[in-house]
Order: sequence, then structure tokens, then C-alpha cells
Amino acid sequence: MRYQRSLEIEQRLDAVLELIRTGNYSTPALAEKIGVSIPTISRSVEALRERGHNITAVRGPNGWRYAVMPPAANDKPEQP
Repeated sequence: MRYQRSLEIEQRLDAVLELIRTGNYSTPALAEKIGVSIPTISRSVEALRERGHNITAVRGPNGWRYAVMPPAANDKPEQP
């Protein structure tokens, strides 16, 4: 398929975002769960950030994990 690689990347980005939304995954855990390398997860997270997702690293009692943060109050579109 001509666009198979693009489709695979989009599916991986969707899967990474859904796992991050659970709030329980670090970079190595995401890599293991998705079946890709740690650098690939780092690139995926950066791509999601470039698409406007407010993803940040949060330190918890068991180490670092990713979290999707709500938009800041000043990031909300203005109402007419």
C-alpha cells in the first residue's frame, strides 16, 4: 500500500496518546507497550505536542510519567 507507513505512524500516535491519557506510562513503559524504541516514543510525544496536545512529564511516587494537561485558561478560544 502506497501510504502504509503514514497510516502506521498515525495509528501509533493515536495509541500513544490514548495510553498517555491513562496517566500511567513512562517513556520506557510506552515503548514496551507499543512495541517500538524509546527514541520512537520520544519522537511520537514531540509530534503530538506539535499537534497541540499539552503533554508534560509528571513526577509521581513511582517515577516519571506522561500526562495530558488541560489547556491553560488563556489558551481557550474567546467567546463572541
